[in-house]
Amino acid sequence: MEAKPLSVDEKAVHDETASFLQDRLEGGFDFGLANRNALLVSQGMKLPKFTKTGTTIAGLVFDKGVVLGADTRATAGPIVAQKNCEKIHYIAPNIYCCGAGTAADTENVTEMISSQLTLMRLNTNTQSRVVMALTRLKRYLFRYMGYVSAALVLGGVDSTGPHLHTVWPHGSTTTLPYVTMGSGSLAAMAVFEKNYTRKENINEEQAMELVKQAILSGIHNDLGSGSNVDLCVITKEKTDFHRNIFKTQIPHKKDYRYEFKRGDTQILKRDVVQFEADDYDKQAWNVAFKQTGKKQQSSKP
Repeated sequence: MEAKPLSVDEKAVHDETASFLQDRLEGGFDFGLANRNALLVSQGMKLPKFTKTGTTIAGLVFDKGVVLGADTRATAGPIVAQKNCEKIHYIAPNIYCCGAGTAADTENVTEMISSQLTLMRLNTNTQSRVVMALTRLKRYLFRYMGYVSAALVLGGVDSTGPHLHTVWPHGSTTTLPYVTMGSGSLAAMAVFEKNYTRKENINEEQAMELVKQAILSGIHNDLGSGSNVDLCVITKEKTDFHRNIFKTQIPHKKDYRYEFKRGDTQILKRDVVQFEADDYDKQAWNVAFKQTGKKQQSSKP
């Protein structure tokens, strides 16, 4: 017996393929309403658009550890929602993570992985590995196919040495000695490409300065990035979090004025337009203006 084909309205309410997969997959989004959205669009309804986000995050490996950096501007489209937010998230005592994308997604994803690693440390009585955090993050994001907007720079130091990774929202990862992400990543990467040498030749102070300059490059060249600079230095012995290591100075009043002498600007063209008497009665206007001034002076005590 052949199955009865579904009408357009039935497909909009129930998508057999999506429901079949949803029943057999643990977690993840339900895409069964995709046909419904297509039907609404065909009827003239406009679907909501993604809100543009802006961030500059970066990381760098030096001889003894990892330096992570981020700006502190949170945006909601063209609006600066917060000027001094925290974009460097705690994962473990030896692992931290910078987040770009949707603030709610980055905070909740990193908190979830942090709690899982805490339980793992309590059960095994061992230090958390960076590769464990990386694996859990990318497996979780891959299940949601990019709909969890969390672009992450993961860095840490464990028993195998310093590690630095990027995790994209759809679950792919990269491992490099220096990385950048966010809307200001190209400007930050230009600083790294110009000044970075082998990690054995960079000490902690040089690495901090280089990451700070990379974040400032993103702040100066990207409207979605701004405000201050946060740094996190992770070594085998300790982790130092430098909150607002650089603060943007906003002048309250300009201490200079531009004064140009008469005649500095060249006159390229001059036109003389004659007004009719009905359009502009200069004499009558001057008389009315003088009378108004006299009334104001007489009304003063």
